Amino acid sequence: MRKVSGLLLASERRAITGLAGLYATRMLGLFMVLPVLALYADELTGATPLLVGLALGVYGLTQALLQIPFGALSDRLGRKPVIAFGLVLFMVGSVVAAQADTIGGVILGRCLQGSGAVAAAIMALLADQTREQVRTAAMATIGLSIGVAFAVAMVLGPWLAAAFGLSAVFWFTAVLATLGLVVLWKLVPPAPRRLRHRDVGIDRAQLGRTLGRADLLRLDLSIFALHLILMAIFVAVPFRLVEAGIAVERHGLTYLGVMLLAFLGMVPLVILAEKRRQMKAMCLTAIAAIALSLGGLAGLGGSLWGLLAWLWLFFVAFNLLEATLPSMLSKLAPAGAKGTAMGIYSTSQFLGAFLGGVLGGFLAQQWGLSAVFVGAGLLVLVWLALMAGMTPPPHLASEVVALDDEHQGAALEALAARFAEVAGVEDVLVVPEERLAYLKVDRRRLDEEALAKVIDTGKERA
Repeated sequence: MRKVSGLLLASERRAITGLAGLYATRMLGLFMVLPVLALYADELTGATPLLVGLALGVYGLTQALLQIPFGALSDRLGRKPVIAFGLVLFMVGSVVAAQADTIGGVILGRCLQGSGAVAAAIMALLADQTREQVRTAAMATIGLSIGVAFAVAMVLGPWLAAAFGLSAVFWFTAVLATLGLVVLWKLVPPAPRRLRHRDVGIDRAQLGRTLGRADLLRLDLSIFALHLILMAIFVAVPFRLVEAGIAVERHGLTYLGVMLLAFLGMVPLVILAEKRRQMKAMCLTAIAAIALSLGGLAGLGGSLWGLLAWLWLFFVAFNLLEATLPSMLSKLAPAGAKGTAMGIYSTSQFLGAFLGGVLGGFLAQQWGLSAVFVGAGLLVLVWLALMAGMTPPPHLASEVVALDDEHQGAALEALAARFAEVAGVEDVLVVPEERLAYLKVDRRRLDEEALAKVIDTGKERA
């Protein structure tokens, strides 16, 4: 028996690079339409604000419905074939949207884009390709790639649309999907034997336990609300930029400046949340900042610098929550249930994106642009009230211990009991079929010597 630790192997670096790139290019294609569709919708027959909002968010519905089935299918048929099939669907959807001259055609294309719901399969393949001791870093790389993709999309989408039209955004997305297929088969190493991983994918045995946790449900609510708000306001934000005197062809540069400054503003807050254990305070502060920024955007009287300031505040808070919510989830999830918790969390995110697009379009169509920000702001206040009662998350970290084959039955139960007796070990799950023990530990209280002694004792008895 041994405590799992180590550095990245060459094959792991190759897999992480390839899969992070694949994930990022796919999300780039989904995000690029966000800052441009509302502006160019008058080129599409039948377009209304409600249908534009539906086109923005409908990918989230098919993502939410299909990501778990795709993940399960990859367990049976193999990761790479399922991911390749999803990329083909994504490419077909991009082509359909690129050729569409009606809003209905764009909605159909976005549905098809979202139906290539390969996120769970990609994460499962990443887990197959990496050892337990480096998997957390590998997952963090994927998360970072998504953030970078979002920032790039906010700049690249407006530039492509201004230079070549809305269809160019979708054609470029189709090219990205094609490149993704090349990366999948040429860069990502051959897939090993398919395994189930407790830190990736939903485990049915853990599902009820995870759904019954109010603290985890609050985080699911948070990512749902965050992406609902994001999709809703981008029915109106591009028009606010135009009203403030920013030419359409300069929107990309505007977003670039705002996003860079927002990133700089977010970093010290993330450090404060993690190092000073101020997760709850930073979370509530970010939600309040979103409410404040939406109020500013709703009442804006055409001031350019006011608009930029409110957008900056929104994206500081948005990026802060994007970074801290998954960290909080990881700390709160029971030992061995992180994958299940993340699956529910991701589904909530996609559902929020879908409903946000619909809600933003409806509000804009019924009452105008300001109503989008007012309605979103009222929802944020409800969100803030629901989160106010949350318990600060314990600052727990995950440890994985590899078990020897000799550990069986009663020996495993005794081993779990010895782990639980170690000071600082808050939760233990021993999984015989994986030959792993999952621990949740408080590093400030953890008795490293006692933990090492349990591990060494287990090694000697084996």
